Amino acid sequence: MTSMISHLVPRSLARIAISIGVVGALASSMASAEELPRGYYELPDEGDLIGSVYSVAAEEDDTLISIGHEHGLGYNAMVRANPDVSVWYPGEGTEVVIPGQFILPDAPRSGIVVNVAEMRLYYYPANSDVVQTYPIAVGRMDWKTPLGATTITEMTRNPSWYPPASIRREHAEAGRPLPGVVPPGPENPMGTRKMRLGIPGYLIHGTNKPEGVGMRVTHGCIRMLPEDVERLFDQVGVGTRVRLVNQPVKLGWMDGELYAQVYPVLDEEEKEVDNLERVTDAIEDADAAASDSDFKIDYERLKQAVESSSGVPYALITPEPQEPQPLPGTLYDHIELVSAAADVEEDEVESKEG
Repeated sequence: MTSMISHLVPRSLARIAISIGVVGALASSMASAEELPRGYYELPDEGDLIGSVYSVAAEEDDTLISIGHEHGLGYNAMVRANPDVSVWYPGEGTEVVIPGQFILPDAPRSGIVVNVAEMRLYYYPANSDVVQTYPIAVGRMDWKTPLGATTITEMTRNPSWYPPASIRREHAEAGRPLPGVVPPGPENPMGTRKMRLGIPGYLIHGTNKPEGVGMRVTHGCIRMLPEDVERLFDQVGVGTRVRLVNQPVKLGWMDGELYAQVYPVLDEEEKEVDNLERVTDAIEDADAAASDSDFKIDYERLKQAVESSSGVPYALITPEPQEPQPLPGTLYDHIELVSAAADVEEDEVESKEG
């Protein structure tokens, strides 16, 4: 169990946080957030951002993964936010960044929205001003999670697992043969809850290997932490809408400012989209988002957000212009300024001649 230090990033990352413009948003609405269960956030009246970035102190038995799970974050999110911290032994007292601020995906705010690139699931309960969001595991490069709109078609508590022939064959080739059926229990990779989707062969389910949440490790299904899938299961039903999107670049507004939150592209897309194209596409999207406002986009910050793909929101604020130097108010002030300039010029000439 970690202990809270503050709702600010560690001192070692303070300069980075300031440069990307998130410090002003780090402590937003934490008092109200702490009254809600983990993963629950009040929907903003206006805007698109929820949560905050903060830091905690690791305790002796913590791992980066266990800290992430405690705060509703998966493996990749924690590693990206803490590149210099050991995954398996952060060390007692080490400050660990919790990248718990999210731009809501560009999708209808109803039902379930899964952002595959982000490896997060968002759930918008009907007639509620709260959104829930949870880390997930998604399909490997060779077993991609599908995209599109569907619904939940079947729900099962404590399911048995009937491994498909393709998965049984894969395990057999690796020397790890599977039985025809795995009953409910600790050896069942379905976990305790299963929600079948209308896309044939794909599920939202729990896991008996929570350390894989936040990674691309599944055969295309959406895998959740045990406590998260049980909470979600109790709130949804057959017919709940599910939208599966791939949005590595998210843009959103908060307090009149535009933010960008960028994640790495999926491995299979790296050969198709180079970094320059990603930056160009992000600029076009940001220009479109700001087209109806007077907001001036800082394109250098946007470029940094894309190149880092850190998953931390960047405020795309144009730097304040330098204030002009005041004009001399009197003739004496003017003479002083001219004299000082002449002295500087004379020193430069002497240095060149020397």
